[in-house]
This record gives sequence, C-alpha cells and structure tokens, in this order.
Amino acid sequence: MAIKKALRIKKKIDFDKIFSARKSTANKKFVVYQLPSETTHFRAAISVSKKLGNAVTRNRLKRLVRHALMPLSNNLSTKNYNIVSRKGVKSLSFDEVQKNLTHVLKVEKKKKKTE
Repeated sequence: MAIKKALRIKKKIDFDKIFSARKSTANKKFVVYQLPSETTHFRAAISVSKKLGNAVTRNRLKRLVRHALMPLSNNLSTKNYNIVSRKGVKSLSFDEVQKNLTHVLKVEKKKKKTE
C-alpha cells in the first residue's frame, strides 16, 4: 500500500518550511523534522542521501520507509514530517525499519485488550 498523494510532500516551499521550524527528533537510523499542520491528516516526505547508494538503492529505501510508515499512520498526529535516512538503514530488515521509525516518531502502539 502506497502513501496517497494527499499525504505526500513534494514542493520545495513545503520542505523549506519544515526545515526552518528547526524541530527534529533523531535516533541512529533516522532524523525526523516536524511542523504542525492545519490539515486533518499527517503529510510526509522521505529523503535519502546520495551517500547511501545509487538510485536503485535510494528508491528501495524510500519504498521500505513508506511501507513501514503506513501501519503507523493511524497513530500519527496532524503534522508535516520529513524523514531523513542515515547510514546503516540499508542493512536493516523491514521490522527493524518499522521499529526505528516507531521510536523516532514516538508513536504509541495500541495495546491489545486481554480478556
């Protein structure tokens, strides 16, 4: 499942607004820049540096992050996010990427009810 067009950030002006807000959180694998949004849903951009590999590798990493982000989307607040991948993301599995994203986005997982 891909991120819908309404949830993507593509314009330079939007990137500049997010970076100028200077609010970020990070762990060893990702840096996430955030900006409160007026929309009723979150919007996300995924950035991967050329230092991490060729175009095929970078696009693979973006797909991996997009797919790891979708299950978390119901718990994200209404902000604009720019997710920047750091060194070492190439070697991570899908579960590890999702775990790192959950940590850096500070997403609370819904607890299952035990009856």
